[in-house]
Amino acid sequence: MIIQNYSALKKDGNLSKVLQILTAGLDSAMPQKELQKILNSKQIRIGKKLIKLKNYDSIYLVAFGKAANSMTKAVSSYVKIKKGIIVVPKGTKSIIKNKKFKTFKAGHPTPDKNSVHAAKSILKFLTQRNKGELVIFLVSGGTSALLALPDGITLNDKVKVTKQLLVSGATIQEMNCIRKHLSQIKGGRLVQGIKCEAISLIMSDVLGDDLSSIASGTTYYDNTKFADALKIIKKYRLENKISKSILNRLKLGASGKIPETPKKTKIPHQIILTNDNCIQSMKNKSKQLGISFKTISISGDVVKAASKLVSNIPKIKNSCIIFGGETTVQVKGKGKGGRNQELVLRILEKTQKIKQDLIISSIGTDGIDGNTKYAGAITKNIETKSQEIKSYLKKNNSMSFFKKYGGLINTGYTHTNLMDIGIILKLK
Repeated sequence: MIIQNYSALKKDGNLSKVLQILTAGLDSAMPQKELQKILNSKQIRIGKKLIKLKNYDSIYLVAFGKAANSMTKAVSSYVKIKKGIIVVPKGTKSIIKNKKFKTFKAGHPTPDKNSVHAAKSILKFLTQRNKGELVIFLVSGGTSALLALPDGITLNDKVKVTKQLLVSGATIQEMNCIRKHLSQIKGGRLVQGIKCEAISLIMSDVLGDDLSSIASGTTYYDNTKFADALKIIKKYRLENKISKSILNRLKLGASGKIPETPKKTKIPHQIILTNDNCIQSMKNKSKQLGISFKTISISGDVVKAASKLVSNIPKIKNSCIIFGGETTVQVKGKGKGGRNQELVLRILEKTQKIKQDLIISSIGTDGIDGNTKYAGAITKNIETKSQEIKSYLKKNNSMSFFKKYGGLINTGYTHTNLMDIGIILKLK
């Protein structure tokens, strides 16, 4: 069972249906079934292109991101891999025991020395690959922090700007634009000089499934420029909060004194899973349970996302909103929480005066929400003092609220990452 505290939560029978729907979404976020549709021991299909594996002397694997372990396990069960590198977040349990794979555990959501060590090791690994060989890249969300090779700045500079962006409310696309222009490997630079052939299989953790944004486009090309990165810094008023070396580098790039990121892709790419896969499975499970539904995509500021969801609460009983996407939170307090727990708490706040029986839930498919060990939260629209909720929200302390009243969902690291999923179920 992916939800580790499922039994404890489902003791309230009304929560059981929502937990079943969430579980269906999480189950469909695992890569095994989708990968077996496009590859076997003899070939890999990338779009209309069929890659015959017998044409290569050796096949190698480089996997990075929150789903690196599960993707590696799936691919290596079909394809004979000679050697590989895996990069996952610290705290992730290793599920790959084969000694042909070297695993790095690096920092997330901010990079660390292991992120630099992993990036350098991959670069060295790729320079050793020759014509007649194939490298399979397995790419998933989280890579932007897990691999770091700062260009013209220090790792400490990179860590500081990452932290500033995380609390500013910047979108993942905006964060990745800046990351790409401060890196020696992102925005397609990683594969610029390779001599071997390569393909990239990807799990999307961004809205719109933009290949240039997933994992900061490490194996893809970049459609943003230094000037775009500067605009983002100014948008969030970070000019005086980041190091001068970062600001100077971006200004030099914008004036054409530093080469831009690659603007053409070098290798074929295939997205194998997106948030839509989760949503479709959740819809199917809702049908099985006899619950009518509508689906909504959420993005941007968590306050606006909560308002959007509340305004779409169904009017008929035994019906629900199924939603997916990823919000941003402007962090002003020093509490414990994450965007999913905060979203649930904000919806709870907005439904205090609604005389309806509701169940509200939102979780991150990666299993880790914000600076907590929980995936998200689930709650009925319990009545509580409005000022109490406001106090928790002001401190960005949503986890403590759900610790007090119950409803924290625990999955641990799920070995996947397809953004967030959630439900608002109207019982009566």
